[in-house]
Amino acid sequence: MLKRTPLFETHQKLGGRLIEFGGWEMPVQYSGILEEHRAVRTAAGLFDISHMGELRLSGAAALEFLNRVLTNDVQRLGVGQGQYTLMCRETGGVVDDLYVFRTTEQEYLLIVNASRIEADMAWLEAQWVRFSRRGDVVVVNESDQYGAVAIQGPRVAEFIDACFDGGWGGGAAVTHARDLQKNEIASFRTAPAVAWVSRTGYTGEDGFEVVVPAKEVVVLWNRILTVGQPFGLKPAGLGARDTLRLEACYPLYGHELAETITPLEAGLGFFVALDKPDFMGRPVLAAQKQHGFDKQCIAFKMAGKSAPPRPHYAIWTPAPSARKIGEVVSGTQSPTLGVGIGMGYVPPAEAKPGTVIDIEIRGRMTPATVVTKPFYRRKA
Repeated sequence: MLKRTPLFETHQKLGGRLIEFGGWEMPVQYSGILEEHRAVRTAAGLFDISHMGELRLSGAAALEFLNRVLTNDVQRLGVGQGQYTLMCRETGGVVDDLYVFRTTEQEYLLIVNASRIEADMAWLEAQWVRFSRRGDVVVVNESDQYGAVAIQGPRVAEFIDACFDGGWGGGAAVTHARDLQKNEIASFRTAPAVAWVSRTGYTGEDGFEVVVPAKEVVVLWNRILTVGQPFGLKPAGLGARDTLRLEACYPLYGHELAETITPLEAGLGFFVALDKPDFMGRPVLAAQKQHGFDKQCIAFKMAGKSAPPRPHYAIWTPAPSARKIGEVVSGTQSPTLGVGIGMGYVPPAEAKPGTVIDIEIRGRMTPATVVTKPFYRRKA
């Protein structure tokens, strides 16, 4: 049976079309993917992300433990700061990609992918058992206790403060939510609950993500819709979320990322702190950094009008010496660019921007070009 977020009935009332996603019944669209995509690019969109997981780690050794199981350097975080990072196996393959926030001196909030909550907890617990200071670390899965929403778009900062009742209550020392910098987090009152508000996103636009107790998320959703409507805010579903993240070249677990793919192969080396003395997967990742790897994630743009590329479509070198070199992992018709775009894995020799490739679409070879990531970058 599919899981449902606390906003399930709200999505039904709004006319959302519901589909299965990672074991959850979620809205893929409301008014339409194109309309919702454009709302986020030009004004604002509201997403239900209550299916995502919230893991809490605390204790005197929480920092040391996290720095051993995550690729980025958690020591760089002050209270109220967060960072994108990855959790890897000994092989360097990605268990999950996630955000870690330092909410107090000895407490951390991890926001993880919905489909990976159980796998993440199992992996963390396995590492905790082997950790010499495990008595000073508490790992708790709080995912069922919370709901969450994402408000994304260039106009969100104009109305975000009206979504909350009270001032600062912890985290980054800011007066208002709009004062948060990229990757910062702070708590604000939204009667009768306290909301953790971070300035992050998965769309390529400015925006905020808000975590509240599950029983309060419906009230928060309705309030945000009311406050944001004059600014062009629209509810948005998974369809627009996918086209937006793909234009920004953000990875999706199960597509660009998997336990058989390393962060360096995925082009995420910036989030791997090889200057740390030791962490899970470091020997493999250090060797890849020095000697290279067999596959690399590319971004490509279709050369002309064609059906959009889709996951699992084959990638070929052009004729006359055509040979299969890889596979598409994400693909769509870009609403912003008006052409087909995608990401896929090919040998590094075929990954240079400007390289011409063919995408096999319904048995036909369709030309495309490898391009520099991302496809879309918002104006400052």
